Amino acid sequence: MNHRNLMNSGKARVIKPPTPIVLDDATQSVFLAGSIEMGRAEDWQSQVTQALADLNIVILNPRRDAWDATWEQSIHNPSFREQVEWELQGLEQTNMVAMYFSPDTKAPITLLELGLIAASRKAFVCCPPGYWRKGNIEVICHRYGLPMVETLAQLIDGIKQRLLA
Repeated sequence: MNHRNLMNSGKARVIKPPTPIVLDDATQSVFLAGSIEMGRAEDWQSQVTQALADLNIVILNPRRDAWDATWEQSIHNPSFREQVEWELQGLEQTNMVAMYFSPDTKAPITLLELGLIAASRKAFVCCPPGYWRKGNIEVICHRYGLPMVETLAQLIDGIKQRLLA
């Protein structure tokens, strides 16, 4: 990817579920995986999206605008299954996965996602002090050579550096 192509557009394209994921090989993409927990986590995805807004990239943000916490979490619930399938497709197809583990959450799905993609080496992980399984994250990142930082600002800087490399 040409650095000039990343900077020229001036507007990142954001895709959220249930909008279908359509990516082309010429455009860099970032999936924002991390703590949500039915809204208990800060909306860190908006902060990252705003910081990357001037880049010619596609941002996949799984934080659904119209999430319904009453959905039964079952493969038999079409709305829930659509959300999970959307996230899995995004993890598989994107160039980079930015992961944030908020110390105020358990983030079991993010832990699962890290396990699914660690070997792909496309994750960039932010795990602040106080996250309940920080040691596990450190070992996984070390084993698979994944960059790990402790602040959201460092995560944003790392994403930009990686995209512009």
